[in-house]
Amino acid sequence: MKKTLFILGCYVLAMTACASPEERAAALKEAETKTTAAGAPAAAAVSAADITAGEQLIAKNDCIGCHNKDNKIIGPAYVDIAAKYPLSEENINHLVDKVISGGKGVWGEIPMTPHDALNKDDVKKMVTYILSAKK
Repeated sequence: MKKTLFILGCYVLAMTACASPEERAAALKEAETKTTAAGAPAAAAVSAADITAGEQLIAKNDCIGCHNKDNKIIGPAYVDIAAKYPLSEENINHLVDKVISGGKGVWGEIPMTPHDALNKDDVKKMVTYILSAKK
């Protein structure tokens, strides 16, 4: 329990260190809502390092050809994906499988090509970044 709260505290500290006052307040509020009354995290613990690594991996791959953080291009915007799939281990694993195998029909008829050459751990970081996107 102490370890979990320590990790959550480090995450909030890291996320707020370089943020504006408004972003800091939002990050603290988000951390509070991710904690149950008993003090245990309500969602999957996410590290700031994984979010940053995911953003960097997305920039290095072909994701930006079809996706953007805030606007729909060919595929949905990251903020729309995050709104549909709340950050949880179950959603991360589901979307990792979808990215690797490709798919069609959830966001329209234009298919997402398979990305089976990507490392599953890297895709997990990428999906974690996407699901952490906020409007």
